Amino acid sequence: MNFTSKIHDIIIYKLKQRVIFLEERLQKFLARSGIASRRKCEELIKEGTIKVNGVTVTDMGIKIDSKKDVISYKDKVITINGEKVYIILNKPCGYITTTKEQFNRKKVTDLISGISIRVYPVGRLDYDTSGLLILTNDGDLTYKLTHPAHEVNKTYIAEVIGIPDESKLDKLRQGIPIEDYVTSPAQVNIIDKNKSTAILEITIHEGKNRQVRKMCSAIGHEVKNLKRAAIGNLKLNDLALGKWRYLSEEEINYLRTL
Repeated sequence: MNFTSKIHDIIIYKLKQRVIFLEERLQKFLARSGIASRRKCEELIKEGTIKVNGVTVTDMGIKIDSKKDVISYKDKVITINGEKVYIILNKPCGYITTTKEQFNRKKVTDLISGISIRVYPVGRLDYDTSGLLILTNDGDLTYKLTHPAHEVNKTYIAEVIGIPDESKLDKLRQGIPIEDYVTSPAQVNIIDKNKSTAILEITIHEGKNRQVRKMCSAIGHEVKNLKRAAIGNLKLNDLALGKWRYLSEEEINYLRTL
C-alpha cells in the first residue's frame, strides 16, 4: 500500500468513526448545496468526482460535518448558499431536462434568465413532452418530489391515436405490465375525443422513463401529444408555453407538505 492509499484509508476511517459531530450524509449535503438532486449526487460520488478534505470519496455511507470538512466537486469547493430559488416553467417540446448536453440540443435552463443562482430541474420531462416543470436549488425538496416512496401525483394530458374503450382504460387503472415492471394503479379518464383521437387525463405517482407513453402503447394507443398539467394541486394555469415564474410562498409550502 503506497503513502497516498494510507492517507486515504485514514481519512475514510476517521470520517466513519465520527459519531457526535456528524451532521449529515455526504449526498444530502451535496443536494442541499444545490449541486443536483440527491439521487444524482449519489451518482457523482460513485463516479469519483467528490472529495472530502482533499481525498476522493466513493462510499455512500460517509457522513460529514459541513462546518469542519472541506467538500469539493471536480476540485471546486462547495459552500451552502442560504438563498433557495423555486421556479415553475411551462416546458415546450424540443428541450431536454438535463443540465449537461453533448449533442447541442436546447436545455430547459436556457429558458431561465435573469437569476444568478443555478437551478436544476426536479425530475424529467421527455424531449417531446411539454408542460409543468419545477426548477430549484433546494435538494431536499427535489428528493422529496422525485423519490417513489413519497408517491407525489403527476397529472398528464395525453392525445392518443384511436379511442380506447373502458376495458383498456381499466387495465391502466389496475396497473399494467411494462417491460420489467408493473405500473401502480393510475387515474384515467377520457376528457375529449373525435373520430381518430382521444384526449386522456392520466394521473400517476411514479416517474419512470417515458412511462405514460409506454402505458398508452401497452393498450394499443400510441401517444400523439403529451403534456404534464399538474404536480399535486400545483398547476400551470395561464403560464404561457416557454415562460416561467417564481413560485409563491404558499405554493412552496404546499409542495413541502406533499
